[in-house]
Amino acid sequence: MKSNRNLLAMACALAMACATATAADDASKLGKELTPLGGERAGNADGTLPAWQGYEAPTAGYAVGKYRGDFFKHKDEKPLFSIDASNVDKYAARLTPGQVQLLKQIKGYRMDVYPTHRTCDAPAFVDENTKKNVGFARVGDEGWYLKEAWVPGVPFPFPKTGVEVMLNGKYHYHGIGVDYKDIPTAVSPRKGATEWIKAADSLIWYMPWAKKGSTQLSTLPPVEYYINFSYTEPTALAGQALNVTMYADKPGSETFYYFPGQRRVRRMPTYAYDAPQIGFENQYTMDEPFVFMGPMDRFDWKLVTKKEVYVPYNSFGAYNYKENFYDFAKQDFIDPKQRRYELHRVWVVEATVKHGMRHTAPKRTYYIDEDSWTYLAAEDYDARGNIWKVREGFQIPIWELHGACDSAAFVQYNLSDNRYMLDMHAVGVGRDIIWMAEPSGPRFNAGYYTSDNLRAISER
Repeated sequence: MKSNRNLLAMACALAMACATATAADDASKLGKELTPLGGERAGNADGTLPAWQGYEAPTAGYAVGKYRGDFFKHKDEKPLFSIDASNVDKYAARLTPGQVQLLKQIKGYRMDVYPTHRTCDAPAFVDENTKKNVGFARVGDEGWYLKEAWVPGVPFPFPKTGVEVMLNGKYHYHGIGVDYKDIPTAVSPRKGATEWIKAADSLIWYMPWAKKGSTQLSTLPPVEYYINFSYTEPTALAGQALNVTMYADKPGSETFYYFPGQRRVRRMPTYAYDAPQIGFENQYTMDEPFVFMGPMDRFDWKLVTKKEVYVPYNSFGAYNYKENFYDFAKQDFIDPKQRRYELHRVWVVEATVKHGMRHTAPKRTYYIDEDSWTYLAAEDYDARGNIWKVREGFQIPIWELHGACDSAAFVQYNLSDNRYMLDMHAVGVGRDIIWMAEPSGPRFNAGYYTSDNLRAISER
């Protein structure tokens, strides 16, 4: 028995040594044959996907608050080609199943494909933390949340599982906070009608783990993000507000909702996952913002492959605060001229509801950018296995964050109801979304997101 224990100990030590050596070998590739965040630096064989370039500065005159699309170096490029119902089969190999369905089902829907620019980058401290995470970051014992990592940085630049890819997306660096003012959340009219559902709201999204520098995640409170959200219109929703604390290691969320008619704050213990957001006729659930948002415990996550796909990229149209909303948002889809698609490599992750769990979408597929780890597209399937909802995130570089990319604005098409919704964009609001690298003011304090403070700031 003693001999067996010694042999077992030696085997374990050897395995650990091999793992460490492999991790060291892998870490050394970051910033060389791989990008600093783990993407393949090289382009593809036919030249349609170029090598990773890294940070590309805006053109002269840009300052935070100006419309970003005016300062994109390639803003005058013309589409290489367009994809519509007449030629969708020709390009299907580089489309998601959801995109194919949109092109075939929605009359007039079109995708304009432009030259590819791989300029997503990150500050040096994010690169360094990513390298330190190789062999260090780990998933919690329950198998769905991030237990340990150096932050802010990519936890798993060499992902082996779907959970690791999705966690990379959750913890991709896009500043410590994002400030949205008067953002329209809109749902297109019912079939045969003309009236939109359109609300205006303000939101602050605070990610305490994203403070500049290098911090061990386990030394921080286990919070993935805080959100304060309030409606300003229409009248039926105006004054309603909520504070959300999304814990990194707990199912659900801690959500407090203020109802002005009652002048009360109520705890909403089930306002998460597939719970419909109030006021949008069941078109918008709590885990659909930003293509995916919220806890991952209800699904099994399978890493399927990495492939080349035409995805929204450098898609500044959704952030044009000077554009008229109804010129941007047509009756059945967003104006094709406002949607820019490029060829990029994406990780494909399939989510299937766990046995004993429930969700309105029993199966989902996600597409995650290899260069930035942002969620770029998704499909939800219904109980019969048909594509039900299709989401796309409109990714842009955030130059004030050294070109770290984000896909804040997104659109979702409900193919069963022939309707679509869009949120987190800046179209028609007269000001840009603000990404922040440094905390500023009381909103970057956990105490701001309590039920007592929600009541105090909502009753003023």
